[in-house]
Amino acid sequence: MLECGMLERHKKALQRNSAVLCKELVVDELLTQSLHADGILTENMAETIMAEKTSQKRSWRLLLLLPKRGPKAFQSFCSALQDTEQQHLCDLIRKSAESDARETHVDCVQPEKVTEETSGRPAKTQNGRERSSLPFSTQEEYPAKRARTRAESLEFSLDSDSPINTPVLPCCPDFFLSHCEQSYRMGSSPRGFALVISNVSFDSCAAPDLDPRRGGEVDDEVLRKVFTELDYHVSVHRDLTAQDMRKCIETFCRRPEHRTVDSCVVCLLSHGVEGAIYGTDGQLIQLDWVFEAFDNAHCPLLQNKPKMFFIQACRGDEMDCGVEQLDGPGRISSPSCEQRDAGREGEGDADPRQRRDMGRPRIKLPQRSDMICGFASLKGTAAMRNTKRGSWFIQELNTALRLNARDTHLSDILVQVNARIKEREGYAPGTAHHRCKEMSEFTSSLCKDLYFFPKYQPQY
Repeated sequence: MLECGMLERHKKALQRNSAVLCKELVVDELLTQSLHADGILTENMAETIMAEKTSQKRSWRLLLLLPKRGPKAFQSFCSALQDTEQQHLCDLIRKSAESDARETHVDCVQPEKVTEETSGRPAKTQNGRERSSLPFSTQEEYPAKRARTRAESLEFSLDSDSPINTPVLPCCPDFFLSHCEQSYRMGSSPRGFALVISNVSFDSCAAPDLDPRRGGEVDDEVLRKVFTELDYHVSVHRDLTAQDMRKCIETFCRRPEHRTVDSCVVCLLSHGVEGAIYGTDGQLIQLDWVFEAFDNAHCPLLQNKPKMFFIQACRGDEMDCGVEQLDGPGRISSPSCEQRDAGREGEGDADPRQRRDMGRPRIKLPQRSDMICGFASLKGTAAMRNTKRGSWFIQELNTALRLNARDTHLSDILVQVNARIKEREGYAPGTAHHRCKEMSEFTSSLCKDLYFFPKYQPQY
């Protein structure tokens, strides 16, 4: 048996017919459920396959996985093809495997021709290179250790149960010089301080309705790693009551070291409702209070500096079940809510101190500015979380930052996150979460582009 577990003739049968399979194979829920029931696919693998946008991509993803899934994978795949009325594809790969078996038998009689199946070592081509086990058609030959492109590295990482850990790509000097003038200053080392509060386990007595957030521990570790690579000093606090969360945030926003850095990051991960998140004791902390703690009045050391917030929490109980896409105009954005038209400006309500300062005017700032906040879900809806890989939003944020922070400002990165979240679909047959959707969003009062300029130390 080979290291990957599948017989060589079965691997060859899939490889030789990969073009036909990618074109004609229908990978639907019934097929993936059949493979999952046989123990060939894990739940995460099935979810990843079904998340692909096109039938051809789903087929390609499945064909990449099957050779690695043990000696029973081929027969289980054939049975799944029969169950889904794709007998012609089942016959095609079985005949191909039988043909390879006959050829292998002839080769084994001749000592000088040792195949991969009989020796336990990969078979080689005439030029000494090992044949690739990937499902390329037989007329294509690739070196065994061909370097992967950036896109391939991301695609292959989806086969595992962990988030991608591709190093944050560095910013080049030319990009910094051409973009630093119109963007926020981002040259301090560290770039700033990052606070991560992650509530995973909740008090069963004080908060009996709040289940443990399985997978939440993956999220806070992902955030710690990516922001450390982006040159932030990261502090992670787990399982805090609402009161402890307030104390932690107050202590953080009052740090005198904010004076010497160029930005800050706050990540809050917990159960939540619209406008608030839960402490482990079932008490709520209002998000508006959090933003207020960092505004220009309460946190003067961060005035005119970008303040980033990422909220991984539900904003309601409603499950987004999605709708079937139809041709037609896109959904119109909600109107903005500008309800503070009091109309009382300049009516003599200035206090005496303001009157004294009129002779020496000073630049004034809005109460709240230079903030950007990414939300995992829309108002009123639930946020999705994978119990092994963490939440959808944090997964996609991590990926986008690692691959694109080198030359993309944060607003555009969050647009990319939105696009990726929009494509995702839950896979949990027999539950309310099956085929569920999620849509992230962000709000911004940034006044410039916000680039991280990773791994580049400018000389101001």
